[in-house]
Amino acid sequence: MFQQLLKAICILVLLVASTWVAAQGNSSISVEVGDAPNAAVSYQLEELADELNHPSSIAFLPSGDYLITERNAGLTIVRDGKKIDVDNMPDIYVQRQAGLLDVALHPTFSRNQLIYFSYSHGDSEANGTRLSRAKLVISENGQEAELQDLEVLFTRMPMTDTALHYGGRIAFLPDRTLLLTLGEGFRYMDQAVKLDNHLGKIIRLHDDGSIPSNNPFFDTPGAKPEIVTYGHRNPQGLFVMQNGNVFVHEHGPRGGDEINLLQLGGNYGWPSITYGINYSGEIISPFSQKEGMQQSIVHYVPSIAPSGMTVYDGKLFPEWQGDLFVGGLVSMHVRRIDLEKDGSFGKQEKLFTELEARIRDVRTGPDGALYFVTDASEGKFYRVTPLSENN
Repeated sequence: MFQQLLKAICILVLLVASTWVAAQGNSSISVEVGDAPNAAVSYQLEELADELNHPSSIAFLPSGDYLITERNAGLTIVRDGKKIDVDNMPDIYVQRQAGLLDVALHPTFSRNQLIYFSYSHGDSEANGTRLSRAKLVISENGQEAELQDLEVLFTRMPMTDTALHYGGRIAFLPDRTLLLTLGEGFRYMDQAVKLDNHLGKIIRLHDDGSIPSNNPFFDTPGAKPEIVTYGHRNPQGLFVMQNGNVFVHEHGPRGGDEINLLQLGGNYGWPSITYGINYSGEIISPFSQKEGMQQSIVHYVPSIAPSGMTVYDGKLFPEWQGDLFVGGLVSMHVRRIDLEKDGSFGKQEKLFTELEARIRDVRTGPDGALYFVTDASEGKFYRVTPLSENN
C-alpha cells in the first residue's frame, strides 16, 4: 500500500512539472486534414549554407553560430556561411535512414558546454538509436571544434536488422529531464504496444542518463522504466511548449501521419489502430480507434511525411505568433497550423513550396527568424525573415 501511495505521489510530481495529464483514453476522434493552400509570400529566404549531406537537425549556439547534424557526414558548425567539422564523433552506422539524427543543447550549455545527440549505432545485422552527450569545445581562433568527455547515455533495445524508423528527436522538459523519441524499426511494429522493449516508444531520462523514478512505468513489472508513452511508429517531430505540454508527430504509413498531444503513460496504438494503410495498399489494421488508446489531434490524407516541428514565438512575424510549424518531406513544404488558445488546430497553409525541396527540420531561432534545412545529398540551410520594403 505504501509503495502504491509513493508511486501516485511521484506521478503527481511529474504532472505538476510537465503539465501533462494522465492518459485515460481520448474520446475525441482524430480530424482528417487534406491539402492546404499556399501561403502568401510575405517572407524572404536567405541561404546560410549549402552542400550539406542530408542535414537533419538545427541547434543555435550562444555565439550566434549554428550547429547542424548531417545524417551521412557528422556534426557541423555553420559560421558566416562557412562550415567547421566537429571532430571526435563516435562511430555512427550510416545506411538509408540510419545516421546522425538530432542535436540539442543542455539548458545550461553556456556554463557546461554539453550537447546531446542521437544517432544509429551498430551494424546492418544489429543496430538501434543511441543517445550520447559530450562537451563541445571550439578553439580560440574559432577554426576547429571537437567533442570531449563523450558519454553514452542510452541505447535502444533490442537491436534490429533494419535501417529504418529510428525516431531520435530530443527535447528537454521544464524540469530539465529530457525526452527521446524511438522508432519501431519498421518490421518490428508489433513490439510498439509492448512495454518490455524500447521499440516505438518515447522515453524520459535525467540529463545524466539515469531514469527518473516518477516515470509512469518505473515500478511496472517487466516494463522498461524509461518509457513514458508507447505505441508509436516513427516520431520525427517533438516540441515542448512553455507550459510543459508536449506535441509529437508521427511519420506514419500512407494516410497515417499524425500530430499528437502527449498524455503521460499513453498508448498511441500503433499498429493496433491507425488511419493509414501500407504503401502497397495493404490494410495494416481494420481499427482506427480502441478503448484505452489515444487519438491523434489530426491525421493527414494525403500524407505529408512530417519531420521536424516548432512553435513560433519570435517577434519578426507577429501573425505567426504561437503557430505550429511542421516540416514535410514528400509534400515538400512547411505546414503552418494556427494553434488556438484552447489548444485546438485552426486553418493550415503551405510555405516554401517554391523550393520544391524535402524539409527535414524547422526551428524558431533566438533572433525571431524561422530556420529550416532541406533533406538532400546537397542539402541547404535557410533563414526566413519578413519581406523587406525593397523586395
